[in-house]
Amino acid sequence: MTEKGVVIASTSATGKVNLLGMSRAQMEVFFTDLGEKRFRAGQVMKWIHHHGVSDIEAMTTLGKALRERLSSIAEVRPPEIADQKDSADGTRKWAIRVDGGALVEAVLIPEGSRATLCVSSQVGCSLDCKFCSTGKQGFQRDLTSAEIIGQVWLAIKSYDAFQSGKGRVVTNVVMMGMGEPLLNFDNVVSSMSLMTDDWAYGLSKRRVTLSTSGVVPALDKLAECSDVSLAISLHGPTDEIRNRIVPINKRYPIAELLRSARNYIDAQSDTKRVVTIEYTLLAGVNDQVEHARQLAVLLKDFPCKINLIPFNDFPHSGFTRPSGNAVSRFWQVLIDAGYVVTVRTTRGDDIDAACGQLVGEVVDRTRRAQRHRSRLEASQ
Repeated sequence: MTEKGVVIASTSATGKVNLLGMSRAQMEVFFTDLGEKRFRAGQVMKWIHHHGVSDIEAMTTLGKALRERLSSIAEVRPPEIADQKDSADGTRKWAIRVDGGALVEAVLIPEGSRATLCVSSQVGCSLDCKFCSTGKQGFQRDLTSAEIIGQVWLAIKSYDAFQSGKGRVVTNVVMMGMGEPLLNFDNVVSSMSLMTDDWAYGLSKRRVTLSTSGVVPALDKLAECSDVSLAISLHGPTDEIRNRIVPINKRYPIAELLRSARNYIDAQSDTKRVVTIEYTLLAGVNDQVEHARQLAVLLKDFPCKINLIPFNDFPHSGFTRPSGNAVSRFWQVLIDAGYVVTVRTTRGDDIDAACGQLVGEVVDRTRRAQRHRSRLEASQ
């Protein structure tokens, strides 16, 4: 069903429409097409996202006849938690089974009064960034909006927050899990609208962050329909270095990416917004003082803060983590140049939940995993 360009989520394998992933606009169209008043959308959204209710019969502010009608054509069906692991530092990782049986991973990182949920947008990833474990798995498919927002729903549910009333478990969401969010544009945008909608999770636009490796046309489009925070997975100060470790740079080089990111920030009403520059430090590849100086020049006059991420190892990665001294030297060059710089603390490493370590279980349509194994075998 569509109205004024709003596309309603398609029916699932059960033959019913899954209400979980519907944005406010989609939900309103759904109910008006049923001949119901638009305010029903708000009622149902609050039951789903405020109270964690998946049983339509339990939505008691709806009349019995409407509940029966809804139950016959619609459902609230989150993905399934297949496994949960808890780190010694409080980080929690879920393996989440989606339609078709594949597994994606989501991670909740508590820190003081904050708890940041790292959400996946695809089963696998097609971009093959060289230092990312997800990229070695290949790509299967995009996640639906219900499967994306379902990770938020499940994370909150796992702490019984809907029942306890002790405050929000998830305070921040980052689209930094498995997959490239901008290659699943419509479903990601719809999901982020739910994260910031007062009828759903009510997060501030500053507390929802989309991280992209640089799909420039989609980033240009994002400025027209979203105002969430933006992070750029840069990882190299020059096109020569970035071409080696972030292959999409060959198509959309650094200058184009920074132009698009600048336009995104300029399109926002908040003039104090900045882009977070994510920079994974790889020993001997991009972690030298000269690279820090190149980065300082590259980002001059660009509204940003820089997040340095010492590489988190995974089997057969081909990269190593830089020494603490190398990280400190790199950090100091940027600090001296006047940048706001943080060094990301490794969290959840004991459960393979650190940045770049998410793998899930992917039926690889690209056969990249097979090619990667063949190369490793040939080199041995």
